[in-house]
Formats: sequence, C-alpha cells, structure tokens
Amino acid sequence: MSSKYKALKQECYEANMELDALNLVIYTFGNVSAVDRKKKVFAIKPSGVPYEDLKPEDIVILDFENNVIEGEMRPSSDTKTHAFLYKNWENIGGIAHTHATYSVAWAQSQLDIPIFGTTHADHLTADIPCAPPMRDELIEGNYEHNTGIQILDCFKDKKLSYEEVPMVLIGNHGPFTWGKDAAKAVYNSKVLEEVAKMALLTKQINPEAPRMKDSLIKKHYERKHGKNAYYGQN
Repeated sequence: MSSKYKALKQECYEANMELDALNLVIYTFGNVSAVDRKKKVFAIKPSGVPYEDLKPEDIVILDFENNVIEGEMRPSSDTKTHAFLYKNWENIGGIAHTHATYSVAWAQSQLDIPIFGTTHADHLTADIPCAPPMRDELIEGNYEHNTGIQILDCFKDKKLSYEEVPMVLIGNHGPFTWGKDAAKAVYNSKVLEEVAKMALLTKQINPEAPRMKDSLIKKHYERKHGKNAYYGQN
C-alpha cells in the first residue's frame, strides 16, 4: 500500500479488527476511526464491508468537513458523527461505535448505567450517560451530523467532561467511545460492554442495589488515575 496515510490506515484497520476479535460486532456492524491532527484528516472503516474481507488499503481518509481525501469505497454511514466529535473535542485521537448487546440494551432502556462497583470506578467516576432519543427536527435533518450534536448536548446538560467520561450511550441506538487513539477507543468499548453486562446482572439480582459510595469510587479511580496512582508498573 503506497500512501502518505499508510500508518493512519493501518492503525484504523487494526482497531476495527480488534472490535471483531473482542466480539463487540457482528456482520458489518460497528466502526472505528483514527485521527491525524497534524494533517487534519481521519481514517474510518468503509461502509458495509465484512470484517473478514477488510484490508488496510480499504480504509477511507477524510477531512473534518467529510470530504474524501483518499479511498475508493464509501465511508461508514456514521462518518459525520466522527467528524463532528473530532472538530469539537480536540483531545481525542480515536472513536469507536458498536452495537454490542449489553451496551445497546441499556441505550434502548434510555437509562444511564449506574456506578455499582469497582470495575466501573477503575475507569470513571460517573454513571455512564445515556443521551435522550434524538429530537424529531434533528432526525429529519442531517441525522449523523446531528448525532454528534446529540452527544455534545448530553455532556453539556449533565455537566460531564469528555476527557473524564470517554463513553456515551445514544438513546434507542447504541454506544460511542473515544480515547487518545483508536486502540484506546476500542478498549473503552470493551470496558463499557462489560460494565453494562455487570450492571444489568446487578439490577436483576437486586433491583434496589445502591449506587457505589463516593469514598470507594474515589479510592478506586485515584489508585489508577490520581496524582499518587500506584496501579501497574512505572
């Protein structure tokens, strides 16, 4: 593959294949993108291509205005959502979208995922937000672009930081996650799916299960992410 975007395409390809390997997608569902801030472009999976058929050279390169810079295939139908988030959130390097079962189930319930335990608190200190279903005037407009607006509105309304909460559920739709690069966005998709599964089981075992207390949330988050973090190796 001869392209000045070869490395970016490879990063995007590997992240998309990891979605499949982690059983976060079926058939052609889902997509991952990766951004190059210096070149002001991003790479994304082409629409409707089965993962077993996907090749690095198939990855499509676009600018933040959704103009195709390189690629013969039509980009993901969610491309405008990715572009909108990259334009508005400057500190993300990759975005993932799946239709993973438990994440989608919570999105269809139109409920935030409560922070019940330490697995959740190891990654973020807030409930995982669920954006309300899209307003009719947005549905009838530029739908995928407006999904980005839906996400930003949710974070504004709930007073959340996209850097501290790298994931969201779209009511009646499904999850979007992001991170410093495409691989981290996929990691966050897997974390979200597992936390969603655990939360559902918790509610089934005890419908009145209480939200985790703040002191324990703080302890678990800060031992991984605080200024005196001691989890892992230096």
